[in-house]
Amino acid sequence: MSEFRLVRLGEQIRNEISQMILKQQIKDPRVSTFLNINRVEVSRDLSYAKVYVSSFMDDKKTEKGVKGLESAAGFIQSTLSRKLTLRQFPKLQFVCDSSIKEGFEMVRKLAEITEADAAASASSENNAAD
Repeated sequence: MSEFRLVRLGEQIRNEISQMILKQQIKDPRVSTFLNINRVEVSRDLSYAKVYVSSFMDDKKTEKGVKGLESAAGFIQSTLSRKLTLRQFPKLQFVCDSSIKEGFEMVRKLAEITEADAAASASSENNAAD
């Protein structure tokens, strides 16, 4: 399958799983509506799809949500295989992804450094003016 089609299929799977989470179609209590599907990587032979899941909740709750998604993987696969017409539907593997949270932490730290630099330069200008 071409790379473009694999990316498009991954986006469709991501969208469908996100909708299932938002509509609370997955009945596992560990699966929260705060879970976010970042991306889906589909293998070339369509045997596996790696689903990256993140959340703004703490890491333990996110990991519990991923375990809930793993236990509901059969239900999710069967639901998606009815919606998306494929000869072979990939087996879903859910992975906890902390890249968004790490990105926000990095932006926060950069903002703190910028504020500290601005405060330091303002105080040095005030001392030079005196």
